[in-house]
Amino acid sequence: MVQGPRILMFAAIPVMIMMASVPVHAISPKVSASVLEELFPTGAIDDAHCSSEDLERANDSQLNAIFRELQQTNFFKTFVVDLDAKCPLSEWRSGKDKEEEEEEEEEEEFECDGGADELDEEAEPLCTVQGGADDGGFGGFGGDGGDPFGSSVLQSLGEQGFSSEPQRETFDWEQQTDMVVEGADTPCDDDENLPETFWLDMCSNIQEGKGTKIVNLELNPERNTGYNGTHIWKSIYEENCMTTQDSCLEERVLYRLLSGLHTSTTISIAKNYYPPSKRKNRTDWESNPQFFMEKFQNHPEFIRNMHFSYVVLLRAIKKASGYLYDYDVQSRNMVDDEAAKILLKRLMDTAILRSCSNVFSAFDESLMFQHQGTNIQQNFKGIFQNVSSILDCVQCQQCKLHGKMAMMGYGTALKILFMPPELVKLERNEVVALINTAARLSESLVEVRELTTAYWKTEQAGKNRQLTESTTDTTYSMDGPPVESLDILDRTVGAIANLGRQNMISMDRENELVSLALSKHPELLVLGKHYASDPEKFLALISSIGLSDSESSSVSPDAVVVGSGLAGMAAALNIMDRGGTVIMVEKEHLLGGNSNKASSGINGCCPQGDLYEDSIESFRNDTIKSAGSVADLDLIGTLVGKSEQAVMWLKERANVDLSLLAQLGGHSHKRTHRPSNGMAGAEIIYHLQKELRSYEKQGKIKIMVDTRVKQLLVEGDTVVGVACESTLDGTAEDVRGDNVILATGGFASDRSKGSYLDQYRSELMSFPATAGGFSTGDGIGLATDLGAATRDMDKVQIHPTGWVNPEDPSNPTKVLAAELMRGVGGILFNKKGKRFCNELGTRAYVTDKMLEADSHYLSTGIWNEKNEVPTFFLVLSSSAAEDGKKHVDLYSHKGLLTKVEGIDALAKLMGLWSSTLTYSMRSYQKSASKGYDEFGKTSFRGVPDADLTKETFYVGTVTPVLHYCMGGIKIDTEGNVIKEDGSIIKGLHAAGEVTGGVHGNNRLGGNSLLECTVFGTIVGQKVPVKKGASLVTRAATQTQQKSATAELPEITMEELAMHNTEEDIWVAIDGVVYDFSEFAHEHPAGFASIYDLAGKDGSEAFAAVHNAGLLEDFEEDKRAILKST
Repeated sequence: MVQGPRILMFAAIPVMIMMASVPVHAISPKVSASVLEELFPTGAIDDAHCSSEDLERANDSQLNAIFRELQQTNFFKTFVVDLDAKCPLSEWRSGKDKEEEEEEEEEEEFECDGGADELDEEAEPLCTVQGGADDGGFGGFGGDGGDPFGSSVLQSLGEQGFSSEPQRETFDWEQQTDMVVEGADTPCDDDENLPETFWLDMCSNIQEGKGTKIVNLELNPERNTGYNGTHIWKSIYEENCMTTQDSCLEERVLYRLLSGLHTSTTISIAKNYYPPSKRKNRTDWESNPQFFMEKFQNHPEFIRNMHFSYVVLLRAIKKASGYLYDYDVQSRNMVDDEAAKILLKRLMDTAILRSCSNVFSAFDESLMFQHQGTNIQQNFKGIFQNVSSILDCVQCQQCKLHGKMAMMGYGTALKILFMPPELVKLERNEVVALINTAARLSESLVEVRELTTAYWKTEQAGKNRQLTESTTDTTYSMDGPPVESLDILDRTVGAIANLGRQNMISMDRENELVSLALSKHPELLVLGKHYASDPEKFLALISSIGLSDSESSSVSPDAVVVGSGLAGMAAALNIMDRGGTVIMVEKEHLLGGNSNKASSGINGCCPQGDLYEDSIESFRNDTIKSAGSVADLDLIGTLVGKSEQAVMWLKERANVDLSLLAQLGGHSHKRTHRPSNGMAGAEIIYHLQKELRSYEKQGKIKIMVDTRVKQLLVEGDTVVGVACESTLDGTAEDVRGDNVILATGGFASDRSKGSYLDQYRSELMSFPATAGGFSTGDGIGLATDLGAATRDMDKVQIHPTGWVNPEDPSNPTKVLAAELMRGVGGILFNKKGKRFCNELGTRAYVTDKMLEADSHYLSTGIWNEKNEVPTFFLVLSSSAAEDGKKHVDLYSHKGLLTKVEGIDALAKLMGLWSSTLTYSMRSYQKSASKGYDEFGKTSFRGVPDADLTKETFYVGTVTPVLHYCMGGIKIDTEGNVIKEDGSIIKGLHAAGEVTGGVHGNNRLGGNSLLECTVFGTIVGQKVPVKKGASLVTRAATQTQQKSATAELPEITMEELAMHNTEEDIWVAIDGVVYDFSEFAHEHPAGFASIYDLAGKDGSEAFAAVHNAGLLEDFEEDKRAILKST
């Protein structure tokens, strides 16, 4: 029986009250009041035994608060997931020709960067509901009306809708999708019983695999990524069908669960639709109530399906209450774990179960599978597992993460419901998924109300604004020109308060501006009227109001920071976050230094908890072992002890994505954090530079590029500034500050006579280097001129793997082949095709084994500078390449890695006999199967496929390169610069590679970014600050912003190619053409990398390095749409 339409409301927000507060003229012509009422479900929830009012009341009174707190605990915000599993779709199909298979394989290899790579011009974000009247927003159960729950049955939850009219006719969208069958359900099958353990493997298709990642759910919330999964959902639709006519209970339950999941996902997207954007004046994610209303205004049944899904999960939680009540929560944070246990017990508490019994017991699973058939149960589970598997075809990692977790949560709930309680045993990941999925549904109930209310407020505000503009009288100020009523005053004061909330002005400045506004300062009110909605413009334009230039001319900064790499940026940002001011001096034109090149990640122990049994002691021991005989235990203790704080600061303060975890050479555990999409150094520098530029607009920092520091200024025994000169015209200038922080980096690129490299390691003068040409030891010279001590100056790290560019093999500057390449399974071969070391050993160990290829070094341990530096091959299997995809894509784009098919082609490229290389590969595979090899290697990732003739390999040539200087200025654990006699040089501090002692003989991979963050933060936190001061009061002249064009014109590739000069740089990315003429000169990775793409399609190059979200900052630089060929 099909129920008729119902007028519905939320229990917590009665519609009549809402409607009474909304004037008739505020109702959108597109959305009638009766339609909005249907978004507020009341009455019985179909296929359950409770009402929507019961569910809302229980959720608001207790459940939502408990779920939110559980999600904040360490245990429940960490999820283990395989995001790299191959798409199984091709295995399900039959009868495809070879061309179709190849096309699908190519699609599987594609990795999405936030969805932009596949976003069609008219496509909507992943998992959204289409709002058209034809299909009601969801691709429904289609098909030709075959056997329900047949071998190819699956709900199409895609955005594509129906692909043919017969499919549309199969499903009548005028009927409700959550019908209740009275009397006997349609029989679905009638075979024998299955064993009680049948449901035990419900989640088997969502288990960890080779691509396992540990993800912090708090840092990866479900929100709009811009990814469009139309092709995925279309494939699902074509592969599976289901009829809703004469459907049985089991069929309805599965459909409604998936529909509820889809609805919850869409609500999350609507709630977190617009990302933060400086250019759009958004400091946080913002919702899109209009988007929400368009998707659900005519389909309240989808929200009812979400209610049903929530009820099913609550029922499962109650049934497992005995198991969950005493669940052993462990995440290495004892205090946090105790809190999680208490919250779980609270959720399972008798009082809550009793007071909310009508929702915890609302679903009756015993009514399912009443006909004792095995086919219906097997097909039910098979469909669920097929849906779980097909999530591996989703190419947006954020989307795949939340889809997999939700399906595991559902699978865990169904396993609990269908199995005898005594047989239920849950894995850690299943408990995490169950609670998080229930919490997500709980939050979605709240968000429906919030989005609906926000929609009404927006509608009403628009109407009120129209009324105000048509009726406002003009009043006059006694002190100046006319002012339009108190609304302008209120608007101006609000804009000032907004600047204060965003820390764009000091408290003193805020008080001054408010006072001026209340006194009806005419210029300020005029600016408030027209620019209040644009905080950055408003701030720039009011900078000359209220202060005289003479007041600011005498203000000296709290610190002069010399160098703009990570150490300098961390120090500067910490000073300004405390209310201080900074002048940053950089001799290059671009900010970021060598930090921008760092690719492997940053070490930290232990934000990930105990999932890999890591500990501070283990990290400390690894670092000491690498440092060797000159290890400084105090500095190492500081480095390691503050590593977790450093990683969390980058994540939380700078919003850097460091969600992935890897184990690099020399480390006993996985502890190197890196972005899911992008290079670690580039991502960190990009985000920190944005924060610095924000402070620059507030007058808190002055950044002087193309400026070299020649000398430190001293008064008495205290450093009080720097003497510098322009590298462009030689203009000299003294820059004074209360403190000076040296963050100038190392000296590995200075091969001149008498350089530090020549003085301490002359035999290495012929080695290539990875550092930029600016790494000349300037800071060391500045400090030693004042008597600063140095240490470990002969400790120069040779990194074992720098890429040899086949187009320019003799270039002395090499691109680093990141540690990650060996961490994911890269294999090193010598010119004879033989392995010679444990690839996961320390840099010093691997380098030593490489240099032993030279007979003189092998016998003496000393390198002969006249000898040629040897080269080797680095080979990755297809699985290893997939694990390090971002790096592999980048290196392939640069021509440093070559892709070959099969062992024969690989041997030919390496100039070896195929039999020789095959023998080495087979030996490696055997060692991997045993778990150890002759070199002491015990961890084997990315092992080549058993069939070497069909394996895909990536190969490049590498050579040892100068990479890092462990020696430098002597400091203490507070970053103070130490003299030869042990005393401190007052007013002088240092952090980063310019210092010595932190790493000893050899630096572990991932510890350079850590050193910069830890010691930059320490110095930035200890420097005294004068709160409320500002370096400048008059903003620099702003170039007029280009007006955004409502519709961009289309251009051809030929037209794009015309914009290819240094002054006119247009680049196409994912079909959109950007003008990077100005940005190219500020690009952290250098002008050349942008200029090389001038007049071309740079989609591939961009995707290899960056997240798609970075393009949010270039909305105003869009110029055209690239015509498709």
